[in-house]
Amino acid sequence: MCLVVGALYSWALYSRKAPWSPRLNYSLALLRFVVVSFLCFLLLGPYLKAVTNTAEKPTIVVALDNSQSVGLYTNKNTLTKTAQELEKLAESLGEENFRVEFQTLNLNTNKPKPTETKFDNPTTNLDELLSHVQGVYESRNLAGVVLLSDGIINKGKSPTYSDFNFTVYPVAVGDTVAKKDIALSSVLYNKIAYSGNKFPVVAEIQHEGFKGNTATVVLKENGKILDRKNITLRPDGQPTRAEFTLTATAPGKKHYEIEALPQKGEFSTLNNTKHAYLDIIKGKLSVLIAAAAPHPDIRAIRAAIQTNDNFETVLFIPGITQFKPDKYDVAVLHQLPSRLSGNNEALAYVRQKNIPALYIVGSQTDLAAYNQLGTGLTINRRGGQTDEVIPVLNASFRKFQIDQTTTSAFEKYPPADVPFADFNVSPGTEVILLQQVGRVKTTKPLLAASVKNQKHNATLLAEGIWQWRLTEGAATENPAHFDKLMVSTIQLLTAQQNKKRLNVYPVQDEYYVTDDIRFEAEVYNAIYERIFGQEINLRITDEKNKSRTFSFNNGEGFSGLNIGNLPGGVYSYVASTTLDGKPEQDRGQFVVQELQLEALNALADHNLLYQLAQKTNSRLYYPNQLEQLQADILKADYKNIIYPNEKLEDLVNLKWLFFVLLLLVSIEWTLRKYHGSY
Repeated sequence: MCLVVGALYSWALYSRKAPWSPRLNYSLALLRFVVVSFLCFLLLGPYLKAVTNTAEKPTIVVALDNSQSVGLYTNKNTLTKTAQELEKLAESLGEENFRVEFQTLNLNTNKPKPTETKFDNPTTNLDELLSHVQGVYESRNLAGVVLLSDGIINKGKSPTYSDFNFTVYPVAVGDTVAKKDIALSSVLYNKIAYSGNKFPVVAEIQHEGFKGNTATVVLKENGKILDRKNITLRPDGQPTRAEFTLTATAPGKKHYEIEALPQKGEFSTLNNTKHAYLDIIKGKLSVLIAAAAPHPDIRAIRAAIQTNDNFETVLFIPGITQFKPDKYDVAVLHQLPSRLSGNNEALAYVRQKNIPALYIVGSQTDLAAYNQLGTGLTINRRGGQTDEVIPVLNASFRKFQIDQTTTSAFEKYPPADVPFADFNVSPGTEVILLQQVGRVKTTKPLLAASVKNQKHNATLLAEGIWQWRLTEGAATENPAHFDKLMVSTIQLLTAQQNKKRLNVYPVQDEYYVTDDIRFEAEVYNAIYERIFGQEINLRITDEKNKSRTFSFNNGEGFSGLNIGNLPGGVYSYVASTTLDGKPEQDRGQFVVQELQLEALNALADHNLLYQLAQKTNSRLYYPNQLEQLQADILKADYKNIIYPNEKLEDLVNLKWLFFVLLLLVSIEWTLRKYHGSY
């Protein structure tokens, strides 16, 4: 059609007799035919498709197990020479059309060459290393991974249990010959102890080549020996225990060092020491459990609370036990206030002493009286009916952590009875659990807590929760989710309200020596509104009274002060600033734990590397076989991958076509004018 239009246009313009020669006339007609036909063609919107091919070389990743065990127990000369040979291997493979990259256990840091790598990583997780490589190179031409390792892993799962889509070429280092050695393999202790109580610290000692010998184990604090035990090492190679009994003193964090004294001929003493970090706290918190009448819910709640050693419970049921006024830290009030007369003695005492309380609402609860208590939740009952509900976690609740596996546990709970009512949640009250009726998840509260003011209160709107604990216990033999919910709620109610205007705290109470330690800061004005822009000084002191000083500005959007990592030990800190011309301080403690995992095992595990190689259709190599390794990689004949790239572009967008058409039109116009246009 475009050609027809062009031909008709040319015939109409040049069919008449012209003042120039026929040959020139045909030439001008041809020019006009070409221009018009092509313009019509452009009106159809044609496009060009360009296909370009990109070739990606096969990649070999040299993965380095830069853990302490490799540096400690591999011959230094062998390790240095192997590192140099790996770099030569990388250069040779690069000349053979391979792309070679390096990776260490430090996944998110720079990737140094083998000769620049420091073998000082405190843990070994080979599965994480190889999985990281697989993820990073997922859509790339990854041929294989050359893994330099001693096969010792102390974190994560064994890489032999994972499936990798590349070939692993293990290069085995380390020593597989057992050495005479004593190792303090583990220390068993409770991390929390109560002041004034005695608590045990048990050290387990393993050995190689010292059967029947006597070893001395000492327990120290701040370098001072507190106790020592002489033990006879078992001839069967099983761990031998040394048990120490200590008395918890003043509240605070404690750091104890347990050491098995070196033996003559021992290969290494790096694994002879371990550390214990304890938190000494005040005596148990007293929980009053009061009820309007006997009910199986009471036993379930009491059993859940008693799973936590921080609490002791006192039970009061009218007509069964006598109420004893005492200094209670928190109260659980089952169906109080009650519609039964004369059963509100405990409630009156709790209200008078301003004791934090968890209210359990049931069929005997006087809802009108409950609504007058100011718990942060109002119940407007609609008739005498009840809903049968199961609990659902409120995803926006952040006051304490609830394991996500709890959701599936809750789904298996039998329904509990909840008043059919409208619920009004006051500002400052947070909903912990929501109601699910059948398969419908509602927005109605089931468990709510108000801890913003002087009165800490929580309300559970369910009767028959004893079935929840019983059902979970029957299924798992341990109703951990129910118990955790009850204990966490009680802990929330007993938590002291923070009235400090300066609140500086570490993000965690415990760190490892490899962790970056970060501090958060909160500053409040006289009416406890959050304010920003203050300069805060932070002084951190270790057990040897060595101080480190930091200064930072509490700006809006401040993401925390990162002070890097610290050596193991118990640290105290003091933060200070000036508010309204007056100095404000905050202080606290945190723990940095020594790992010592790498020094524990000096025996290389080449069998793990052999299994990993077999699983990926490879073999195990040793440092003197790197030439064979290179030959095997080349023999595998890894190919480039061709990636086609298709590009579409409208023909009308090509600028050079405009100038071609302009040139043709200009030639036609010039010839017509030169030879006399009509």
